[in-house]
Amino acid sequence: MTRVATGRPGRPAASTREAALELATQRFLAGERVDVQGIARELGLARATMHRWFQTRDMLLGELLGSLGQQRLEAIREDVGGCGANALLETFDRFNTEVAHTRGMRVLLAQEQERALRILTSGAGLVQPRLVATVERLIDGEAQSGEFVPSIPPSVLAYAIVRLAEAFIYNDAIAGIRGDVTRLRQVEAVLLNVHEQPG
Repeated sequence: MTRVATGRPGRPAASTREAALELATQRFLAGERVDVQGIARELGLARATMHRWFQTRDMLLGELLGSLGQQRLEAIREDVGGCGANALLETFDRFNTEVAHTRGMRVLLAQEQERALRILTSGAGLVQPRLVATVERLIDGEAQSGEFVPSIPPSVLAYAIVRLAEAFIYNDAIAGIRGDVTRLRQVEAVLLNVHEQPG
């Protein structure tokens, strides 16, 4: 639970970086604007403290989205259970569907499309590399257990899965979310060598 500070800005921080990130995540999931000054004010932090922790609002959003994405991928994989390519496909499909229906993501893309796409899809950012690394760990786990034999190196497969999800979910032509998760699942099934019956 986020700890709200009672001290005045300028005093030693009564809160933490983790609490600031948690509050920002709550704001995002509620579909509210993630306002750095507002978060600092609510936690009793100086603006300089927030700047030291996150430098810019883009970096705060990147940390928020990267952390949230990693947490949800890992939680969904655990919830799916099972093993092998089918479990991976189900994990990625549930994650993609969740992203496409997350209120905060829809609001962010509608209100700040250019910034959102830059933060979400840049290879030099905080989100895409973290998601690729998480997906690669999930693939590696199945490969090392002997339950899945990837047809291409796990690092390449993970990158392809994340980049495809970006292309199918985010609409860079019109602000908003395309959310084409049905066709995305079909393509990911091919990559994972899963043969599904047509729906």
